[in-house]
Amino acid sequence: MNSRRTFIKQVGLVAGATLIIPSLAFDKVNKNVGLQLYSLRDELPKDVKGIIEKVAQAGYKEVETYGYSNGKFWGLTPKEFKSLLSANGLKAPSGHYGMDNFIKTGNSDSLKADIEACAAIGGKYFTIAGAHVDTSKGVEGFKSTALAFNKAAELAKASGLKFAYHNHDFEFKKIGDTTGYNVYLSETDKNLVGFEMDLYWVVRSGNDPLALIFAHPGRFPMWHVKDMDRAKPELNTEVGKGSIDFKSIFAKAKESGMQHFFVEHENNYYPDPIGSIKTSCDYIKANLI
Repeated sequence: MNSRRTFIKQVGLVAGATLIIPSLAFDKVNKNVGLQLYSLRDELPKDVKGIIEKVAQAGYKEVETYGYSNGKFWGLTPKEFKSLLSANGLKAPSGHYGMDNFIKTGNSDSLKADIEACAAIGGKYFTIAGAHVDTSKGVEGFKSTALAFNKAAELAKASGLKFAYHNHDFEFKKIGDTTGYNVYLSETDKNLVGFEMDLYWVVRSGNDPLALIFAHPGRFPMWHVKDMDRAKPELNTEVGKGSIDFKSIFAKAKESGMQHFFVEHENNYYPDPIGSIKTSCDYIKANLI
């Protein structure tokens, strides 16, 4: 998981509709810029209150959490963390959690605890940032994990949350005439399981985010927005400075079903992390929404 895991008919119909009303592509789509807090993983644990304040000052209105552990978000209870966000005009509609133990053992205790924490801070989406797959079983391995997604989504629904899965690139490796990601899309309940499309990893894997949106309209209620360095594609750069054509992707936000999107700087080489996330935020506000 690298640093953290550590159609055609639909295309014609959707494209035709958007050609008629291109200016309405962002109607009723949330324009608040969000930040995946993993971008500041070196800074946040040292000064959670100060960093959250700086995130808000950089122009963000939403955040996506990660790293919930032992009942705390960086030393704060869910109630305390929600209060900190509120004091800075921020909301956390999504958080990244894990479910490998649930997949391997079927024991849902820790999964339920994480779901409760996500709900307690005002979350809307309980998002899995990569999940265990028995790749030795090929397609059947991905089908088994997809079944676990459906079960976890039922648990999330019981707490008033929606379930989403965040991709990296391994899901796009060919398995015969399909991919793991295609298995997830086809084997999960559309009414229960959404997808957080990481635009960088889709492009990095050699795929086209627009093709996925046209083939599966409405399945991608969240995005990760991070750019690809032009000289070193294995690295991120600030949004707008890299090679990904975000303007064409954002133009199809409505078709995607996108409700929230989060800037993420997955690499940690930025000399000025706060300045870098502000650069990305400013670009999005000036050019994309």
